[in-house]
Amino acid sequence: MAPIAGVTQLQGDITSAATAAGVVAAFEGRPAQLVVCDGAPDVTGLHDLDEYVQEQLLLAALAIAAAVLQPGGGFVAKIFRGRDAALLTAQLRCLFRGVEVAKPRSSRNSSIEAFVVCRDFAPPPGFDPTCLQALLEAGAAEYEAAGDSLAVRQLVPFMACGDLSGWDADRSYDLPSQGAAGYTPLQPVQPPTAPAYKAAIALSRTGGSRAR
Repeated sequence: MAPIAGVTQLQGDITSAATAAGVVAAFEGRPAQLVVCDGAPDVTGLHDLDEYVQEQLLLAALAIAAAVLQPGGGFVAKIFRGRDAALLTAQLRCLFRGVEVAKPRSSRNSSIEAFVVCRDFAPPPGFDPTCLQALLEAGAAEYEAAGDSLAVRQLVPFMACGDLSGWDADRSYDLPSQGAAGYTPLQPVQPPTAPAYKAAIALSRTGGSRAR
């Protein structure tokens, strides 16, 4: 690419952590306010395949964005809008408070091309952007060794491939530690006034039994 006056150009692998470090170094350690990705693979005409490959490219761009964005920053990227567009926006909402899919007038109506506009970068507590890079660089083996952080165990597979196994409605999970920044149990706003099981609960608490 020809040099552009006033523009710092970096050439690197979008899936490499070294590229993100180079961007931060170019900003002299300051985080970015906006990341824009207009990259797209060579299309095959098979929409399902093109959408999958584009989402993998988007994941790489998201890993870069998560490493260089300041809190409240924005991210704009090209996507191929298909049947999994709703899943894609749900994945991005893990890191951004506002996510919209837009199709500009300059884009042909017959094209599945669109752009995802993410605003207000706000990753969850405990999220480490390097875990996305590790997943891209070394695959599942590196991810399995990424630690015990709840954010890592659940969010990374979901954002990478839509894996929902981290959230199981039929499982019981330990509550977060109590404290100023932890979990505080709340009493129900209006408990049942006379539930049918009230007597049974009272007996179980006192260790008594009821004669029949």
